Amino acid sequence: MSHKRIPKRKAAIAAGSVAALGAAALLLPNANASQTDAKDAGPKTLKAADASDLASLLATQLGDAYGGAYYDAAKKQVVVNVVGDNSKVADAVKKAGAVPRSVDNSLAALKSAARTLKTDATIPGTAWSVDPKTNQLRVTADSTVTGANWNKLTSTVGSLGSGMATVKKSAGTFKTFVDGGDAIFGGGARCSLGFNVTASDGSPAFLTAGHCGVAAKQWSDTQDGAPIATVDQATFPGDGDFSLVKYDDPNTQANSAVNVGNGQSVAINQAADAAVGQQVFRMGSTTGLNDGNVTGLDATVNYPEGTVTGLIQTDVCAEPGDSGGSLFTQDGSAIGLTSGGSGDCTVGGETFFQPVTTALTATGATLGAGAGAGAGAGDASATAGAEPSDPAASDPAAGDQSGAGDQSGTGDQSGAGADQSGAAGDNQSGTGADDGSGMVSSNG
Repeated sequence: MSHKRIPKRKAAIAAGSVAALGAAALLLPNANASQTDAKDAGPKTLKAADASDLASLLATQLGDAYGGAYYDAAKKQVVVNVVGDNSKVADAVKKAGAVPRSVDNSLAALKSAARTLKTDATIPGTAWSVDPKTNQLRVTADSTVTGANWNKLTSTVGSLGSGMATVKKSAGTFKTFVDGGDAIFGGGARCSLGFNVTASDGSPAFLTAGHCGVAAKQWSDTQDGAPIATVDQATFPGDGDFSLVKYDDPNTQANSAVNVGNGQSVAINQAADAAVGQQVFRMGSTTGLNDGNVTGLDATVNYPEGTVTGLIQTDVCAEPGDSGGSLFTQDGSAIGLTSGGSGDCTVGGETFFQPVTTALTATGATLGAGAGAGAGAGDASATAGAEPSDPAASDPAAGDQSGAGDQSGTGDQSGAGADQSGAAGDNQSGTGADDGSGMVSSNG
């Protein structure tokens, strides 16, 4: 899988061998979910991408009575937690088209509890996120948290009060991986591209993991090859794990699409916030296409390198080499960039992602039909709305990139690399030529 060196070279990513082709079949056939007429008295039927918008609106309106929200994928409805037995608030939730659910903990109280954990139990190998389904904090400790550290964690959780948090052990370890993927190379590290974007100055760029961006300044699409992209901004650890990497050639044409393998791609048309309960897909160069669900928001992860806040927690598997890869939805919404986690795609585990919306805001980048100078709608349309079986679903340049052979090894991952060359950014603002290949995410 190699890229032709031409001025308007496409930065479409070619993922390596796709391990979960079954997931690919789910991607495009049902892309257009229906929404009930506003005059209907019952809860609205919403696409997952719209669920977070409704939840955000109600969070603003309900104030302290808001206890979080999640997406009921089976019914395609938004469930909103209402603190206490407040019929007026419940009626307001119903009027907005959501399903009210009485709970004990407000979102503000849960976030306050999370701040206590950060102050008293910031221990490497721990993580916590808000789980609106249980109306509690989901606290996880990896296999390295033992003895005094385990006692400290459990006693701190206990001090939060009954019903505020649950603790569970993870078999693996939380860590980031900047090697093992077939995407971009820099400073002896390997990572993957998340989404193609347009930087605030109009230049073509891509988002990838921040820990990749701090590992090396310049990135190549082949091992020991000439650099094709340079890190512009990188955040890790701290308030996120994302980086913005600009292509060195201003004429680079980077499609807003995710190559899911087997000649198929999913057009990325917007960035969206995650909603607990929604189905998401992750593309990575090591493990290919995998799907799962969002399980928590506003996650804090204490990696060995430091604490990262504001992440998305999921049950989607990932392994070393998938770092920086894209997390997206069936209907083409860019959701996140692979950060880290524990476990693998054999036993499962927890995986954390940098929200794309946050990365875009922080870097000033934007998603679009085509990212970069000279990008034409025609190039983007090649992937838009195509069925998995439709040859048009593959990128026009897929001939050069489609071969898993070149990417399977450390070899010429240029397909992924071009797009990912800037592993620097978690800002995968979401354009999407995402190879998802380099999941920084942790494997135990």
